[in-house]
Amino acid sequence: MMDLRRLNVLRAVDHYGTVTAAATALHLTTSAASQQIRQLGRELDVTLLEPLGRTVRLTDAARTLLAHADAIEARWQQARAELHATQGGPTGTLRLAAFPTAMCRLLGPVAASLRARHPSLTVRLREAEAVDCFDLLFTGEIDLAVVEALPANPPVDDPRFEQHTLLTDPFDLLLPTGHELADQPTVRLTDVADEPWIVGLPDDAARAHVLAACTAAGFSPAIAHEACDASLVATLVHLGLGVALYPRLSQLPPGLDVRRVPTGGNAPARTFLTCVRRGGREAPGVAAALTAVHELTAATAPATGASATATATATAT
Repeated sequence: MMDLRRLNVLRAVDHYGTVTAAATALHLTTSAASQQIRQLGRELDVTLLEPLGRTVRLTDAARTLLAHADAIEARWQQARAELHATQGGPTGTLRLAAFPTAMCRLLGPVAASLRARHPSLTVRLREAEAVDCFDLLFTGEIDLAVVEALPANPPVDDPRFEQHTLLTDPFDLLLPTGHELADQPTVRLTDVADEPWIVGLPDDAARAHVLAACTAAGFSPAIAHEACDASLVATLVHLGLGVALYPRLSQLPPGLDVRRVPTGGNAPARTFLTCVRRGGREAPGVAAALTAVHELTAATAPATGASATATATATAT
């Protein structure tokens, strides 16, 4: 009989790229992880690891096995979900993760709602960026994540994860209250092409959104300051040091003299996704959390999307 724990070590090597990284994630020594894979190969009468310089790599046989391994894991997750569903309402511990905005606006309120609806369910929250959320899902340390869709994420058809679009979060133009355009219902990016701009650091996803939007509008922004923290960006705008694009779901710090102004139908936007391990979507706790997050999203829909012009302007002060 094949040991599924050894199969999971093989999946971890593929996920993390090296035996050492996989061993660390699984709390094993590198030699123990290698031994697990070699033993799996002996059970299947194939070679799964081969030398590559001073390290090793997965063989073609291992790659073939991985496709089946991911399917086996998904069926196991589905079986667990169905078994737990027969036991009534959600119980036990549900672990959720997201980046700060999604945690504040979505998963935090969802956790409070689940506590009231399902007192036998313990919800634990963990702040994490997208790349870390996928690692945490893979190792079973969390059950559900809300992430931003980014090029570095696994593809949406990755056999290990189920990813579904949750909402689109447009960026509004953030201006000092005394700016000549601050009271306009909408502002074109070209109207502020000559302003000093505040953008994120080079590896920040928001910076990519800003630069792409300005390029599409036909200009390159004059970058005056670089900052990633949303509160800092808003403070710099408040001080009159530049203009910025600010996600609509990101809350503004109190006491700042700034205005959010929509940029019209071609506003840049970021996309939020819900992510679970494939096959685990129907687990009672996960299903309850997904229901709650979709209810919350529907309730706040007027504040997101292209139809939110009036709402975004009115709530920015």
